[in-house]
Amino acid sequence: MAPTRFPKHLKPIEPQGQVLLQQERSKANFDIKLLTEKIYGRNYLEKHNKILSILMNDPILGDKSHRYYSGRDIRFKKAMAAAKRMSELIKENNWTPEDINIADVLFDESGPFRLHRSMFMPTIEGQGTEEQKRLFLAPAQRYEIIGCYAQTELGHGSNVRGLETTATYDPTLQSFIFHSPTLTSSKWWIGGLGKTATHAVVMARLITNGKDHGPHPFIVQIRDLATHEPLPGITVGDIGPKFGFGTVDNGFIMFDQLRVPHVAFLARFSQVDKITGEYIKPPNDKLSYGTMVFVRANIVMESRYVIARAATVAIRYSAIRSQGSDTANPKKIVDQQGKIKVVETPVLDYMMQQYRLLPILAQAYACHFTGQAMHRMYYENQARMAKGDFSYLADLHASSSGLKSLTTTMAVAAIEECRRACGGHGYLLSSGLGQFYQDYLPKVTWEGDNYLLTQQTARYLLKTFRSIQAGKNNDNNFSVQYLTEYLGQRQSQCSVVEADDFTNPETLLMIFKYRVAFMVEQAVQGLDVEHRSWNDMLVEIYRISRAHCQLIMVSNFFQGVFDDPVFRDILGDLAILYGLTTLEQEVADVLTSGYMTPAQSLLLKQQVITMLKKVRPNAVGLVDAFAFPDYLLNSALGEAQGKVYERLTEMAEAEPLNHQSVVDGYDDYYRPLIHAGKRNWTFIDGVAKLQGYADLPLHARL
Repeated sequence: MAPTRFPKHLKPIEPQGQVLLQQERSKANFDIKLLTEKIYGRNYLEKHNKILSILMNDPILGDKSHRYYSGRDIRFKKAMAAAKRMSELIKENNWTPEDINIADVLFDESGPFRLHRSMFMPTIEGQGTEEQKRLFLAPAQRYEIIGCYAQTELGHGSNVRGLETTATYDPTLQSFIFHSPTLTSSKWWIGGLGKTATHAVVMARLITNGKDHGPHPFIVQIRDLATHEPLPGITVGDIGPKFGFGTVDNGFIMFDQLRVPHVAFLARFSQVDKITGEYIKPPNDKLSYGTMVFVRANIVMESRYVIARAATVAIRYSAIRSQGSDTANPKKIVDQQGKIKVVETPVLDYMMQQYRLLPILAQAYACHFTGQAMHRMYYENQARMAKGDFSYLADLHASSSGLKSLTTTMAVAAIEECRRACGGHGYLLSSGLGQFYQDYLPKVTWEGDNYLLTQQTARYLLKTFRSIQAGKNNDNNFSVQYLTEYLGQRQSQCSVVEADDFTNPETLLMIFKYRVAFMVEQAVQGLDVEHRSWNDMLVEIYRISRAHCQLIMVSNFFQGVFDDPVFRDILGDLAILYGLTTLEQEVADVLTSGYMTPAQSLLLKQQVITMLKKVRPNAVGLVDAFAFPDYLLNSALGEAQGKVYERLTEMAEAEPLNHQSVVDGYDDYYRPLIHAGKRNWTFIDGVAKLQGYADLPLHARL
């Protein structure tokens, strides 16, 4: 049976996508390649392009064609092959951690080895002794053992202190006894555990000499290295289908009095005496915070890629997709005969589409500059802690917690808004947005639930505000600066007179600072004076964290752009647009504070429209600057050359159902229904028709 094919001689209506995208790129008032170099750096781009070439030309990793058409069983098996091949390439090319990260981003599929590289090995590196690194890290680096990170349980996730799995030390046999005392103590959601991992870093309650010291990390072997069968005392498996992440075997595990040796306890910071079982505390219980900050800084930077990728697809497609006509400003082209012809309007020319998409583009760049700033602060804090100075840690930890919450929430919303902005075609997996959304969505929950994390941020800000009021805070970090500034000018007012005044970065920053400081003061009043409960204040607590982190992002965006002459010329308008659109969404807070008037809020809305018009000509150039290859996007709508309709039809042809002219199952299910009244059929020119068909008028024939 011949597969379904579209007629190859037919072309899309003029003007075609390639022409429209080229026109868009020519509108940009900046050098796109220059901006790409400024974002990534030349060395990074050289690495990126080299690794991209290796992946695209690899017989296993180069083909992503199955991803939108296969069930989980096929995809998982292919993911196993890809994981093996990726580990081989890492060895063959001697890739650094940065190289591996580039390869993972480009391949864009979470596989069975995801947590082996991202959590298992880094945990041993950061919390293991030299002996443990020799015993576990070295073979893990050679992929002789495969690991995962088992923390979350069926009944506890965000509340790590509530974990139920126990590890009780027995000094007589110098081993820990692992046990799952309840159904809810089952480890759950553990990536790579279901069918892949041989070992796990397990977070369990350390009990020694009758005392519970709370959750600590252990290295536990879970499967036989020869047969891959679970070890006695272990029940392990896959948790089943998920909303996305079909190529990861998220698993469960339960322990039944499993003994593991003393060396299993990761002992760089705290120890258990092998003979007596005495627990030795770490020198500083805040040491692990540094790792958390680094992980969350990476999540902020990843949000840049996520938002920019979604924006790339939607903005390119919106520049090509033409619908209706803007009668006030009709689009005209010169046809092949040299005549001027009015054509339909690209949807990106409609203000509502700009209002939906251009602020998302601005968010991507805001995440870029904030991610960079977070990394700088992380390394500065590490240097301080090495000298015994932990004064910088609390502010950095609080801000990183809130930023993880804010940026991942933004990213999830951005993917979905971009998908909707692509109209009906956005619902196709071939848009490159559906599966992308499914696989990114867990980010709002893991590494800290996005609502719970905000409590850490707000708690720090409230404590800082109280100490400043009492004259006891001498720190010089960003939070202290703007809260102190607010306390010295509570009665100040926004100075905006005309809409254009909102393009002053300092004016915008003052509004954001006043907003969050006022909210912090009100929360302190509610808790300390009105004696409201923390639970009753949780909505305000969430909003304080959001406001604080929006201020951080605006500040970092402005500083990164306006302190650099190249960025200022290219991204100045986009930075202002980010500040304006963020403020417009949150303007109720500022009006409540009294800092802005309703009349000023109307001027703000006017200026948003003005800035959208200024950014619009650069839209395609600004997404192009992120330089996402088609290999990564895997999108018919966002294809770099603009061949949207050709790619859509090609991807429809690849649908397995279209490889049969008559679908499997027809004889079993459709034929019995259709042929139940076969006595009424006759044949006309060799084709089955209902009797009387030839006598029917043309418009009534089947």
